[in-house]
Amino acid sequence: MGKAYVVDTTRSLYSLLKPVAVNDVSLSDEFWSPRIKTTIEVTLPKLYELLEQNDRINRFRWASGKIPRRPERSLYPFDDSDLYKWIEACAYALSYAKENAKIRELVNDVVPEIIAAQEDDGYLFTEYHGKKYLRWTDLTFAHELYCAGHLIQAAIALRRATGDERLFNAARRFADLIVDTFNPESLKGVSGHPEIEMALIELYRETRDKKYLETASFFLEERGKNLLKPRKKELLMLYNLLGGAEYFIDHKPIRKLSEMTGHAVRSLYLNCGITDLYLETGDKSLYDIMERLWDNMVHKKMYVTGGVGARYISESFGDDYELPNERSYAETCAAIANVMWNWRMLLATGDARFADIMELALYNAVLAGISLDGRKYFYTNPLADSGKSRRQEWFPVACCPTNIVRILTSVQGYFYSISEDGIWVHLYASGRAELNYKGKIINIVQETDYPWDGRINIKVEPVNHSEEFSVYLRIPGWSDIASIYLGDKRIEAKPGTYVEIRKTWEAGDMIRMILQMPIKLITSHPHVTNNFAKVALKRGPIVYCLEQVDNPGAHVWNILLDSEDELSAQVEQLPVLGEIVVINGNGLVLDGERWKDSLYLPLEKTRSKKLKRIRIKAIPYYAWANRSPGAMTVWIPVRDYPFLTD
Repeated sequence: MGKAYVVDTTRSLYSLLKPVAVNDVSLSDEFWSPRIKTTIEVTLPKLYELLEQNDRINRFRWASGKIPRRPERSLYPFDDSDLYKWIEACAYALSYAKENAKIRELVNDVVPEIIAAQEDDGYLFTEYHGKKYLRWTDLTFAHELYCAGHLIQAAIALRRATGDERLFNAARRFADLIVDTFNPESLKGVSGHPEIEMALIELYRETRDKKYLETASFFLEERGKNLLKPRKKELLMLYNLLGGAEYFIDHKPIRKLSEMTGHAVRSLYLNCGITDLYLETGDKSLYDIMERLWDNMVHKKMYVTGGVGARYISESFGDDYELPNERSYAETCAAIANVMWNWRMLLATGDARFADIMELALYNAVLAGISLDGRKYFYTNPLADSGKSRRQEWFPVACCPTNIVRILTSVQGYFYSISEDGIWVHLYASGRAELNYKGKIINIVQETDYPWDGRINIKVEPVNHSEEFSVYLRIPGWSDIASIYLGDKRIEAKPGTYVEIRKTWEAGDMIRMILQMPIKLITSHPHVTNNFAKVALKRGPIVYCLEQVDNPGAHVWNILLDSEDELSAQVEQLPVLGEIVVINGNGLVLDGERWKDSLYLPLEKTRSKKLKRIRIKAIPYYAWANRSPGAMTVWIPVRDYPFLTD
């Protein structure tokens, strides 16, 4: 088995941190480990069945002539990408689940189907197979380059994980065709959906062939030149309805971008490509753009869960502070892209704020996208719901199911990094990492009940030698008080930073961390009008919500909090949800009966001398909609909202 990297910057000159392979880390905790097991044993095989049932694999059989194409064709030319993402997830799984013969068999069956559909010159896109006259004629909507990007990423992951060169060779032939086709002297164009850029840069990392890096740079620098405006009238109407050039992030050159706008996934994938280009070239102006866009997103356009994308129209970012709850789009793919981008920014800088956002999105916006049994998915993730939203087994556009398995099978790779002077710990969960630091093996062993408990023991174990290096521990920004001990020595720690501990490490050295996890009542900027006079509950990295099944005493939209009432965090065993930490406390009930059939009432008729008190229970947001249908809300009104009572 080879080393399967989520992003391989091991040879990037301008990354402060180098990733570790997913198979360098094994998790044994009660949070991530069962999810990974479910993904491998349940989700990946089930997705294979769905890919078969929904003609994702048949597209390649049609193209190769193995079976006749059905009269009813798919509506979406980008369906090839669903199979590629599934393969990438399988590759990560195979890198550490070596004994899983089922996954290996499925991949071995699928790869030849893909290769058989490749044309003689390397072209591989089932929608236009055998129709050379259609190639590259609709870069706006056809997604040839988007699908090529996912093919390349899947092929690289499979090569690294298993040593299988077949898909890699096919992907490289297609990449070579793209390189020969797109350049200043030939065809100018960009992809309607960014993806090819980061894929080509990853191919450059794998091969060290600079032409892939140059073509990725070409695609990035060509954006903003109105190259995506279609000529066909019917496509021009769709283009304008979606939002025109801004929807595609083609309205400005990348160096003039000042805010996150347009289609959320497109925007974030583009940023991943730009950040990758910085990591390979050291062009500081590229990094400065990313800082500017990150600041705009995190401080004005991101949900409390780490989800992004406010509008159903165009699946897009909205205006500053436009963050509706019931109608939030917050696409699962956008949450995954948020993790991907912040991971790259973290590798570039070692700055803990990027790890904070990565963790926030992972535990909340990403995990909410899949059911606890690993069989159903959310495409959009509302922060308030009347009970009608339920996860689905599949979607006509199935990007989210096949995307979320990529991140769940590779999540171990986000826990650690290596720099020139030491080892960095980004995320916390019980498990073991076997890391190669300057040619010597260092084992890192974590023991913790994180994210439910902030007590973390970390053993640092150089194998058969003593070694001087630094261990960098992330102190999450949500932790107001963090205590770190090396033996009897207490080490000062500042939230939102990495603490460096440098010494000559010997087997058995132990670091103890205690991250206090108080329940926090989070407020939003007053211009987020949906959340005015409301709070969200957060403990550690977990955002909570009220779900109707746990609160039968009142409709959860009618529940208020009183900031003087104490809330408590308790471990409970709940049906379906398992053993989790819930938040219990007292709530007040708004008397909705006063309105009866009225939509509006004079204020004086709504006053209440005494509100009914009830017990309330909040569960982690990621766990909602796994039991009986019912209303849900993340944001809860507060009777004595602080700045209204000053």
